Amino acid sequence: MTEETDKTLLERFDQEVWSKVPHLEEKDGGARVVNATPLVDLTADFKECAKSVFKINLDDADLKVYGKQDSTLLTGSIKVRPAANIIHDAIITGKLKSGQIVIEATSGNFGIALGLLSKLGLTVIALVSRKLQEGVFEELRNGNIRTMDLDMDICPAPGMEGKQNLLVAKATAANVRSQLSNLGFETDTFDKEINEIESLLAKQDIINLAKFLAKIYGFFCPAQYENELNVDAHRTITGAEIDQQLHEIGDSLEDFNLFCTFGTGGTSGGLSKYFSEKYGKKSVYVIFPPSNQDVAGIRTKANADGLKYYQPDIYAEQQEIDWEKAKFLLKFFVNKGHDMGESSALELYAILQKASTDGGGKFVAMICDGIEKYKKNLATIGQEGPTQVSVDEANASGYDKVIWIHAQYTPREEGIELIAKSLGIDKSKISVPDVRTAQELLATQQIPEALNKDLEGDNKPLLVCMAGKTSLMAAKVLAGKGVMTDSLIGGITQLPEGQSKQLSQLIKEAL
Repeated sequence: MTEETDKTLLERFDQEVWSKVPHLEEKDGGARVVNATPLVDLTADFKECAKSVFKINLDDADLKVYGKQDSTLLTGSIKVRPAANIIHDAIITGKLKSGQIVIEATSGNFGIALGLLSKLGLTVIALVSRKLQEGVFEELRNGNIRTMDLDMDICPAPGMEGKQNLLVAKATAANVRSQLSNLGFETDTFDKEINEIESLLAKQDIINLAKFLAKIYGFFCPAQYENELNVDAHRTITGAEIDQQLHEIGDSLEDFNLFCTFGTGGTSGGLSKYFSEKYGKKSVYVIFPPSNQDVAGIRTKANADGLKYYQPDIYAEQQEIDWEKAKFLLKFFVNKGHDMGESSALELYAILQKASTDGGGKFVAMICDGIEKYKKNLATIGQEGPTQVSVDEANASGYDKVIWIHAQYTPREEGIELIAKSLGIDKSKISVPDVRTAQELLATQQIPEALNKDLEGDNKPLLVCMAGKTSLMAAKVLAGKGVMTDSLIGGITQLPEGQSKQLSQLIKEAL
């Protein structure tokens, strides 16, 4: 403890958080993990699921499957482990004090975990993607987290090159400035650093944007994507905790393969280091969805590449698992009473593939969060979903109605004409609702009255946006309401007619 430590804040944090999360304590002459989350034997239900859902018979297989149930943690996810570790250290070292503002880029669970700080009188701002599921936004709001919504992934992707991307960056910077102002912060500081902010946004580097805003405004940024304490939480606690529980039932983690998905790399990195240091082996299997699928809080390989803690050399293996198949496993296990989220289903489906190939094995799946945030998606599993179509497929279908759907931008007249020409339709068939209509649809998961007239008719309309992601999200919301639409892959940025045009000629910010 240093002279700079806020002792009052530390005492409150220890009482409200640290004493309630897994941590090491000296017990019975040695260090043991206390407040361990359950290690649940899933083997019987796993075999039943394999047979009844996927027609794979594992009844006679020498198989053991455990789930590390971190959905029972404070705030409902594994992310409270690194959050508590980082914040505890920040208070002790004097980096974080009473009254200071905390800011972080997050895909959901880490931000929700930081909500614990609001109980200590600290303000938390989360930079999030508008693509987050409504259940995640709801939990952020319930945790008194103040969000800044961005129309970008929360990852350091290189983004598009050239002037088109810079124009989007300028529009997004204006949006960030407006949101900061709405949160009560002066904007002179922002304006002085606008060149650096636009440069970060041009690279879609929201992670470093959070760090930069912390620097210029005097906030504290946990920097989960490059903070060694993120990895350390799992190397020193989570790995030892699972091993401790297995030893209590006469087994050892040394004999198991452990499956986890990839968010920041903290879990996979920390557990891989535990295996290496304790047993001298690689036993962590890292699971990704394919590049064309969005799974809550989980990165694709492409979005992991470039992160500090994406370290393939230390994993036993990395695999891409089809969410469209794994989701049926999720529905089975939730109906059996297991509280698990979408990432858990990817892991368990990967285990199913390996177990069926190897004829058995011993496995631990990291159940990183629960189902509550994803219940709306769960209800649609097994139902018909929206179709993504290419430009050629859209041309062949001859849509009676094309609907622009975006929460920040609308096409200019030239953009509307480009869409019409690319799809071979009259521009009178293209509807452009107000951006607030799209915001309401995505935020409330309800169909706005202003959109109803555009959805009338017997034929499915085609939804179009900038890059194809917003339109797909909207199509999924509508499908959950029984309204079937199609979504154009790649949006207007991929239309052949638009490749030679600057994006500014095609769109305008309409917030």
